[in-house]
This record gives sequence, C-alpha cells and structure tokens, in this order.
Amino acid sequence: MPGFDLHTHSTFSDGTLDPERVVELAASRGLTGIALTDHDNTGGVERARAAATGTGLTVLLGCELSAEHDDNPVHVLAYGFDPDEPVFAAKRAWIFEGRVSRTRRMVERLRELGAPVELDRVRELAGDGALGRPHVARAMVEAGVVDTVADAFSQDWIGTGGRAYVSKDAVTPVEAVELIHGAGGVAVLAHPSVHAGAAPVPEPVIRAMAVAGLDGLEVDHPDQPPPDRARWRSLAAELGLETTGASDCHGALYGYRLGSERTPDAEVERLLARA
Repeated sequence: MPGFDLHTHSTFSDGTLDPERVVELAASRGLTGIALTDHDNTGGVERARAAATGTGLTVLLGCELSAEHDDNPVHVLAYGFDPDEPVFAAKRAWIFEGRVSRTRRMVERLRELGAPVELDRVRELAGDGALGRPHVARAMVEAGVVDTVADAFSQDWIGTGGRAYVSKDAVTPVEAVELIHGAGGVAVLAHPSVHAGAAPVPEPVIRAMAVAGLDGLEVDHPDQPPPDRARWRSLAAELGLETTGASDCHGALYGYRLGSERTPDAEVERLLARA
C-alpha cells in the first residue's frame, strides 16, 4: 500500500536524519508522501521538498505543536497551514525558545542528582533543531547514566513527573486547535494513548478539542496496541473525526520505522479538505 506517513521528524527537532535523508528513506519505502512534522517549527520542510523533486514523493507542510493538560504533554499535529500567519508563527517561536531554558533546567536537575550530563553536549546533539528530551536522553546514554534512551524516560529521570522533569512552555489542547485553524490548517491529535511516560490524553480533553474543531485522531501508531486503536477509532467515529496512521519516525531512535503505519491517499484528501 502506498499512502502517506503523516508524522515524521528530522534534525530540525529530535530526529536523527536530516530532511534530505528522511525523504530518501521515504522514497525507498514506496510511499505516496510524507508530512514533516518537527516539533514547533517548519524549518526543514523546504529542504525536504527540494530533496523530493523528481522522486514523485509529496512532502506536506506540518509541525507537531506542544500542548499540555495537567502537566502532561498533548501533542497536536498541524497540516496545511500558512507558516507565515503571525499569531501561530509567534506562538511556535515562543514554544521553540522556551525549549532552551527548559533543557538547561533539566540538565541542572540531572547534575544535582549526580548525573554528569553537559548542556553543551545536549546542544551539540540537537544541532540547529528544537531542543527536546530525546537530546537530553541521548546525552544521558553517552554519559553512562542510563543504558538506553527509553530508560531515561522514567520517574527516576526525565519521564513526565520524574525527578529531573521540567514542564515546557506550551499551549492548551483547545488553544492548539484554534491556533492551527486560525492559520488555515487542520489539527490532528497525535498518539493519544501515551507519550514519554505520560498518561493517555483524557477523553474529556479530546471531546473539548472536538468541540473546538479538532479534525482527526492519530489511531494507527506503532506505540498504540490494538485495543487502544479500536477505542480511538470508535471515538473518532462518534465525534466525526478523520483517522490517520503514521510512524512517528525519529530515525535511529526508534529503528528507522518510517512508513510502518500509513494513511491512505483518499483519507489524506478528506483530511486536508477540512482546511
């Protein structure tokens, strides 16, 4: 099946592949297209589109917007918006800049706990991308604090509510939907089951987002087991939302899984038609 992978990351956030390599990998997997959805920025999209020239691969503009509810992350995927619309652009810039101070504070907490993590190394791992917990986790692995990136996302370390966890600058889930729509885009709730050790997104939050105009739910995701997928598919049908599938590929972090979950071409057309 061709289809689209509507959730991919590059070095412009916490992926390990630059935009050109993301496109190269996508083209090798027989996809119709991808959406590049780096956290809170669209910096890699034009490079990805340039790399896709002549390949037949479509690259959709997107981003994964940081929202929070009760100190738990709620990630909202945005597609087809105007990246220059001033209100949404300013909010993305505010969140992006807040990642710097958040990372500094997490590193400080880690060092207070005896973990020899260096902020400069975290910055090197992030390059020009949006600083995030995966960069901190990779630095922790290098420093011998934990064995794997997944081990860092625990209550002992930087998992949500953990000893070294610091909340990020974020919008509310409803505000995320409103910002995306205000810029002419469509909004899809990403991986509602779980994120980085956080609890599933509460159903009342999803219903409030739907009232605000949420367009879809990311149902088919590698980290969501079949019973969860069935639950979200049923809720999407009840609320009149589109359903999507995507890999949430971060390159080497989760095994180059781009294209492991896909959204059919016709479903992508229906989703984008809601803009």
